[in-house]
Amino acid sequence: MNTTTKASGATITDWRPEDEQFWESTGKKVAYRNLWISVPALLCGFAIWGMWGIITVQMLNLGFPFTQAELFTLTAIAGLAGATMRIPASFLIRLAGGRNTIFLTTAMLLAPAIGTGIALQHKDWPLWAFQLMALWSGVGGGNFASSMSNIGTFFPKRLQGTALGLNAGLGNFGVTTMQIVIPLVMTVSIFGAFGGESMTLVKDSGWIFGKIAAGTPTFIQNAGFAWLLSLVPLSILCWFGMNNLKTVTPGVDNSIGSTISAFIKIVWLYTLSFLPAGVGLYLYLPAPTGLGVLNMWLAMPLIIISTLLVMKLTAFGTMKENIDKQFAIFKDKHTWSMTALYIVTFGSFIGFSMALPLSITVIFGSTHVFDVGTNAWVHAKNPNAPSALTYAWIGPFVGAAVRPIGGWISDKVGGSIVTQIISAVMVVASGAVGYIMLQAYQSATPEQYFMTFMVLFVVLFTATGIGNGSTFRTIAVIFDRQQAGPVLGWTSAIAAYGAFVAPVVIGAQIKAGTPQYAMYGFAVFYALCLVLNWWFYLRANAYVKNP
Repeated sequence: MNTTTKASGATITDWRPEDEQFWESTGKKVAYRNLWISVPALLCGFAIWGMWGIITVQMLNLGFPFTQAELFTLTAIAGLAGATMRIPASFLIRLAGGRNTIFLTTAMLLAPAIGTGIALQHKDWPLWAFQLMALWSGVGGGNFASSMSNIGTFFPKRLQGTALGLNAGLGNFGVTTMQIVIPLVMTVSIFGAFGGESMTLVKDSGWIFGKIAAGTPTFIQNAGFAWLLSLVPLSILCWFGMNNLKTVTPGVDNSIGSTISAFIKIVWLYTLSFLPAGVGLYLYLPAPTGLGVLNMWLAMPLIIISTLLVMKLTAFGTMKENIDKQFAIFKDKHTWSMTALYIVTFGSFIGFSMALPLSITVIFGSTHVFDVGTNAWVHAKNPNAPSALTYAWIGPFVGAAVRPIGGWISDKVGGSIVTQIISAVMVVASGAVGYIMLQAYQSATPEQYFMTFMVLFVVLFTATGIGNGSTFRTIAVIFDRQQAGPVLGWTSAIAAYGAFVAPVVIGAQIKAGTPQYAMYGFAVFYALCLVLNWWFYLRANAYVKNP
């Protein structure tokens, strides 16, 4: 293997993973080293991206002077920003190299981590300061696209399903890690005098092992600061332990100038993605934050299309040529079919991860009695309510844990047959969850339905996890090595909007008193994608047979 190694990094010029002798003698060691560094870096990205779902709950418990609707904008902004930043991130590996990209995007997470920790020490700061931190946290969501694009290039096709499943599955533990770690670190003064003073809970809080009573000192700033303990050593590890593949990124070599050039490309494209995200959010979010003139279904396409246009129109030099080449994926019908199928799997995973705490709190946290006199449902506090912080992490944990299994099975039997099976399971489970939500929402003792509700959601999360592995496998087989990375990145970007869609749709239907309609709607979508998967990849004359 011809490698060039200097203080600035290492670029591999000879990479032949399909050559068995090369793979066993040299390739395997390098590929797995990059994988095992990539996993914790991606985990931290997911944690930073999703942390506002927990932070906003604690801001409410600490008496921050914002309404629930205003606090919701923080989660919404982080969700949309993370999904939007995946669009440019899907092109970064070819433009800037894997090692350069993963190092810089991991180091960039320090900004929202530190900024959030500082902002959370000031209850009197305006809402826009917290919204800016939430927008910045979108970097963590974007990192998935570049991470997956990178790891896929290191492995032979026969192992890509397993490798991508490991990277994504273990990386997705960032959701569960965040849900467990943040409530814990807020109970202690990790950094002493350097970490700031505590605040006092005005409402009961909790974590996975039980309730934390009002009046307890809480270091909410640690929700941001605590990630420094992992991000700093991880950034160093990425710099010294990962590699660029010159076969994937022809313009990247080992000189200082090229490394700086790569960093400029990354920062430029990420900065550009903030612009359409910010404008789209301003048009979508209600006053006083925004204008509130667009609904969700108009705002998202506007953000996606404008992000692509900004990338294409502002690219310069060799970056413009490379972006033009990567845009070729949009002419392939399989890009669009796999985008829909990836929405079924990852879109559902991240969407349900965000929506589950809300569903538990609203549906099971209150009793529901119909008042004939007022012809309306009366909701009162349920003394037997289960705690969302005690149970909400279970689904994402299971979904992330089974992702590598989905990749491994798909490598053995083919990706599309696995996708077909899990899609059928999701049709049934989603419909069943909707029915149980209806029963609980019309009950004076909704807790009696909670265990069934949780079991069905765990089934959904299990299916999404296995399906993530199968769609990775399918993309790796259909597309060549140059195109598979950008396709993975693009499909993951669009699916990531599930982090916003699912909570909004489920929340709106709960507010309307018809929570079952949200889940029934998802079931119909899954059924349509089941037919799509069969038509493209499983019927007798399929375009590509069970890839």
